[in-house]
Amino acid sequence: MFDTKKVEIQWGGKTLTLETGRVARQADGAVLATLGETVVLCAVTAAKTVKEGQDFFPLTVHYQEKFSAAGRIPGGFFKRERGATERETLVSRLIDRPLRPLFPEGFYNEINCIAQVMSYDGENEPDLLAMIAASAAMTLSGVPFMGPIGAARVGYQDGEYILNPSDSQVAAGELDLMVAATHDAVMMVESEAKELSEDVMLGAVMFAHKASQDIINAIIELAEQAAKEPWELKVQADKAEVKAKLKKLIGKDMEAAYKLTDKQQRQTAINEARAKARDGMADLKDGDPQGYLAALKLVKKLEAEIVRTAILKTGRRIDGRDTKTVRPIAAEVHFLPRAHGSALFTRGETQTIATTTLGTRDAEQMIDGLNGLSYQHFMLHYNFPPYSVGEVGRFGAPSRRDVGHGKLAWRALHAVLPTKEEFPYTIRVTSDITESNGSSSMATVCGGSLALMDAGVPIKRPVSGIAMGLILEGKDFAVLSDILGDEDHLGDMDFKVAGTSEGITSLQMDIKIAGITEEIMKVALAQAHEGRAHILGEMAKALDSTRSELSAHAPRIETFTIDKSKIREVIGTGGKVIREIVAQTGAKVDIDDEGVIKVSSSDPAQIDAAVKWIKGLVEEAEVGKVYDGKVVNLVDFGAFVNFMGGKDGLVHVSEIKNERVEKVSDALSEGQAVKVKVLEIDPRGKVRLSMRVVDQETGAELEDTRPAREPREGGDRGPRGPRSGGGDRDGGRDGGRDGGRGPRGGGGEGRGGPRRDRGDRGPRAEGGDRAPRGGGNEDGPAPEFAPAFLTNDRD
Repeated sequence: MFDTKKVEIQWGGKTLTLETGRVARQADGAVLATLGETVVLCAVTAAKTVKEGQDFFPLTVHYQEKFSAAGRIPGGFFKRERGATERETLVSRLIDRPLRPLFPEGFYNEINCIAQVMSYDGENEPDLLAMIAASAAMTLSGVPFMGPIGAARVGYQDGEYILNPSDSQVAAGELDLMVAATHDAVMMVESEAKELSEDVMLGAVMFAHKASQDIINAIIELAEQAAKEPWELKVQADKAEVKAKLKKLIGKDMEAAYKLTDKQQRQTAINEARAKARDGMADLKDGDPQGYLAALKLVKKLEAEIVRTAILKTGRRIDGRDTKTVRPIAAEVHFLPRAHGSALFTRGETQTIATTTLGTRDAEQMIDGLNGLSYQHFMLHYNFPPYSVGEVGRFGAPSRRDVGHGKLAWRALHAVLPTKEEFPYTIRVTSDITESNGSSSMATVCGGSLALMDAGVPIKRPVSGIAMGLILEGKDFAVLSDILGDEDHLGDMDFKVAGTSEGITSLQMDIKIAGITEEIMKVALAQAHEGRAHILGEMAKALDSTRSELSAHAPRIETFTIDKSKIREVIGTGGKVIREIVAQTGAKVDIDDEGVIKVSSSDPAQIDAAVKWIKGLVEEAEVGKVYDGKVVNLVDFGAFVNFMGGKDGLVHVSEIKNERVEKVSDALSEGQAVKVKVLEIDPRGKVRLSMRVVDQETGAELEDTRPAREPREGGDRGPRGPRSGGGDRDGGRDGGRDGGRGPRGGGGEGRGGPRRDRGDRGPRAEGGDRAPRGGGNEDGPAPEFAPAFLTNDRD
């Protein structure tokens, strides 16, 4: 039933399996990729015809993580996978970027590439496996894909590169780098690093390129067994005549337009030239619509030729700069008065307003993914409104591009942030692009770094970023620093490098051609280093180090630890105590399972009140220490005082004042604030307090002036005298009890004797005393079981 083809290789110490022919057989190409127990299914389908009027390549990549892959049910109301998460969007872009340049120019058939995570073992990341599966599925489908590509993830620890590191190795190491490459060259790089040198980063890219060759060979081996027949492409018509006509029609206009250094003036001139080209080719519009569209595409070709030739031959760029010069920079901090931290960063015609907001733990971002619930305490959000490029367009939810640019800046800044223990705040950086003409993501890095420092976040060092471009014609090439938007569109590479004075923190590269060599990357990294250093110098003019104090509008957080056995006392039954603390002090209180408590508020007085309350709940009373307290209850013999949050002690009436207090309520009232000293804590935990030895105004201890009670003569208490109205303690009591009780029954021995019938008891005389009990001799001897103190025979 199934014509299954399979290839297995040992890769990075693990078995990688690529299989086709058993699943998704109706797709043009489908591959089930397995690494460990992580399984990804990727299916590729392609439209057989081009939509009328289509003048671009509609490749769509979708990456989806199935919760069932990790044995989980999605959270939320719907309990199913819905729209793409941020991670799914990022991985979709990661797959798209190296695939797109490997399709021939003029191929406009729509292609769908869907990668789904079907099984996840918690160790082998599915994003890398999805890229490998996508490359294999494209190769098998028969579409004109000039691949395959291989991919590899690289870590760096203790001076050694690690192929396909685990999550724990990435966390402990200094690098997380992903590379996609063909046999000959690198196509895509995405990375986060902990201030590594250019040489280490280049070495990691080359290490990944070499490791990816095993993947490429495995895909080729599978394709030899199962690839479909390649599509026949239409022979492209000779466009030399149309191109010559266009050059004659608008060539000089385009050359003049690209000599204008102002973006708005240049765009106006270019649009006029394009309109002139459309009018000149109008005769093709009705008779040959596809020919008309192809002619208009040649306009961009003409623009690229003009710009690229000028750069390679003269070294002069669109705005008049040479290849290494960075545009003028202006930076300001504390741009917005109420933001916790803010910066306005402008580089040429690219500008961002960056803000930093500090929050408490309950503001962390909750992420529900394959690994379960996790929380992110650092967020960076990038926004690109249409007015930033002078256009009318959609404004609202972030696009895939916005998400990708934000994540790149996040990686660049994440490496220099303090740990949660060093700075227990949730941090959100936003970048609102207000002008754009190239490299707005790197402006976000620069502005975000300044906003973090302005907010008082103790980052290790400032971070700057720069976007590099490439013009490659044959063996001639030019690397461009701080590229413009037009240089990005018309060039061959977008190479972004961010880092501190000590090293690189993030590197991203996208190639629009069939890849670049190690030599070009080396030149680009060296030139980027110079540019980053220059930008850091310009940023330092605005702010060169983190502010020593937080904004007055930012919350303060005080952190301390209590014994884990005391957690329940702080929380209380059903959270009653902690809710009361929050309600009465106004501060936020967070407590974790280890007893770490974080109290936060923008008002220091609220923090102090909450901390004092909590410490009072868990603190042990000390004998001899003076505490502030509040009278909570009055009794005849004294007053109960709450002096340590949840602890009460007794102030005996004799310890209220030095002088005699007849009535407790004359000296104290419920709710009254008092100062007390701990005199004694008995073994049962009961606390005896005193007010009289503490100055009630200052809380200072007073000398105990009350004379000590004189000891009784003879030490022990002597025999008491005779009671009034009767006999003494050694004699019989009035009423016939002399020495001890006699036997109850007549002649009976002890309590064990027979009880006399109640009928023998005489009635009690009205108003008189009870009649003597019958039987026995009242003055008789004590029973044998009676203790000595009840008898008269005392030695």
